[in-house]
Amino acid sequence: MTVVPGKAVPRGRFPHVKVSQGFAFVSGTSSRRPDNSIAGASVDPLGTVALDIRVQTRAVLENIRDVLGAVGAGLEDLVSVTTYLVSMNDFGGYNEVYGEFFDESGPARTTVAVHQLPHPQLLIEISAVAAIPQGHSPQED
Repeated sequence: MTVVPGKAVPRGRFPHVKVSQGFAFVSGTSSRRPDNSIAGASVDPLGTVALDIRVQTRAVLENIRDVLGAVGAGLEDLVSVTTYLVSMNDFGGYNEVYGEFFDESGPARTTVAVHQLPHPQLLIEISAVAAIPQGHSPQED
């Protein structure tokens, strides 16, 4: 099990990533920062909340990149991702940013709508599986 330093601490007793049988299984990852603020979420002085699916998607993928880096893998090693969106109305913005990171040779992908995520300002969460490149042998749990 690996909890990656410099990343938001998991909100339960689970790791950011678990390595087994040459694969890295990345727990559901959001745009939450180490200080518990949410990338892509802001509140103005009157309390109006603004949420940005593009900023959140980019932050999620960057967080996954960093988590994979801790076990010797990268986004290019992903074989499968599952994306959870609070609203399918955000699919277009999510899909646009996703396309900045991957093309048709990227990981298999499933996208589903969910009722809610663990914080009311989160629009997206992604879990992923990566094949760890040969020559890298992080400690397996």
